[in-house]
Amino acid sequence: MDFHVFDTYVKAKDGHTMHFDVVTDESDIEKAISFAKEWLKGIGEETAKVSTEECRFCHTQSVPEDMEIEIMTNGYFIQRIDGCPEN
Repeated sequence: MDFHVFDTYVKAKDGHTMHFDVVTDESDIEKAISFAKEWLKGIGEETAKVSTEECRFCHTQSVPEDMEIEIMTNGYFIQRIDGCPEN
């Protein structure tokens, strides 16, 4: 199964940039933005701006089984790339 990757850059409260991918089975940018906001709220960054300027479709790919299970369970997976909290 192929999954859609949305490359996302947002400013944290302290001003640093967080770079992460939203990986989902949905090809809808609005859903990806909603998933990004949900995750950001969960890490205490609910005020971070996320729009089509910060979150853009990047590519489609297959994913490892553990990532696929999380996407099927939660609707998305966040791939932390740079500046994101570990957990």
